[in-house]
Amino acid sequence: MRRIAPGRARGAPIMGAAARAAAARVVRAVIDRGRSLEAALTPELGAIAAEDAPLCRELSFGTLRFEPRLAWLAERLLRQPLPASARDVHALLLVGLYQLDQLGTPPHVAVSTTVEACRHLRQNWACALVNGTLRNFERYQPSLRAEAEASPVARFAHPPWMIQAARRDYPHEWQALLEANNARAPMTLRVNLRATSRELYLRRLAAAGISAAATVHSRCGVTLAAPLAVSILPGFDDGQVSVQDEAAQLAAPLLAPLPGQRVLDACAAPGGKAAHLLEASPQVGELLAVDADDRRLERLRSTLARLSLNARVQTGSALQPQSWWDGRSFERILLDAPCSATGVIRRHPDIKALRRPSDIQALASMQGRMLGALWPLLARGGKLLYSTCSVFPEENHLTVQEFLAATPDATEAGFTAAWGRASPVGRQILPGEGNMDGFFYALLVKH
Repeated sequence: MRRIAPGRARGAPIMGAAARAAAARVVRAVIDRGRSLEAALTPELGAIAAEDAPLCRELSFGTLRFEPRLAWLAERLLRQPLPASARDVHALLLVGLYQLDQLGTPPHVAVSTTVEACRHLRQNWACALVNGTLRNFERYQPSLRAEAEASPVARFAHPPWMIQAARRDYPHEWQALLEANNARAPMTLRVNLRATSRELYLRRLAAAGISAAATVHSRCGVTLAAPLAVSILPGFDDGQVSVQDEAAQLAAPLLAPLPGQRVLDACAAPGGKAAHLLEASPQVGELLAVDADDRRLERLRSTLARLSLNARVQTGSALQPQSWWDGRSFERILLDAPCSATGVIRRHPDIKALRRPSDIQALASMQGRMLGALWPLLARGGKLLYSTCSVFPEENHLTVQEFLAATPDATEAGFTAAWGRASPVGRQILPGEGNMDGFFYALLVKH
């Protein structure tokens, strides 16, 4: 006989079960079908009750953040692997284990609601299996945790190839790097210094009861003590502030366009860096924002409109500038190149599941081709800022070194900074350093 939770009428839904089922569908869409987390999550949030949405988001992000560890736990708790037809149940087990292993959900709540979620997934047969598996985790938790400490995959919650690459590239910092990837990222803002000062905005936040502090390396950055909806931020709709990590805020002052200069943002969407360039250098002659993705360009246009900024927006590929370039040189070019995004895993935990080792060399090849394609557009004496949100040398200083070796009129324009670490070319920020995302910057000049 099915046990009815105390205080709940027979047949009444268990609160939170729908959110857990939706999260399981999101997790499966990412790990089995290769969908991005946001693409999988958006329709699920639209299909459940508004009060379930925050829990669904938390469980989706958190389960994917620790998926390698949770899958390791599930493998040890299950007597035999689940059949291919039960992948929804496998994903739900990961959601349940995340609640018990990482989130600190009371066991009776986590177990009962996750079991009930089986019914929302139309997998009633799995209720007993999910119940037994989660209760066994609680029963054997001390020994499982001890065993997990001896497994790099379980301890650091990363795919084996990422762990190996981190150890190879950062032999002294690899553990801190992986742990930073598993941390929750801060919400950092960029104050529009054309509209207000950082000091005034901090006072405005304090008056609204929002705790925040000035960033160290960006003169316009503010980090909130806790994330909140942008609709709550004072002045957001009026263009006084935007959401942008401090590491990303370093691009505009590095490129530093002068009055009257033509500026190209070659991979501009969703528009944060282009907007910052216009805020920081309002007297530029023109800023052309180019991106190959029309849908992402809509976000860029929306950002520019909210901030009352003007730029020429063009659909086009950085690999094929001949299809959109008018032949007039640019004095400044920003190439924020498409990359593995391994520096922003703490914001996009689905990267652990979506990225493959073979992607890195393919991306590095594309990045090198982009540099080569855009270099003819740069005026003599002009500067190109190359950036990625990757931690892998193949996409960063090795790509730039290869380009410099093949390009006689290109040299590095060295710069000093109090952030990050010097690379053979450029500077690298590792995730979590200074509470920033992982980023790479190299500044090149044309002779």
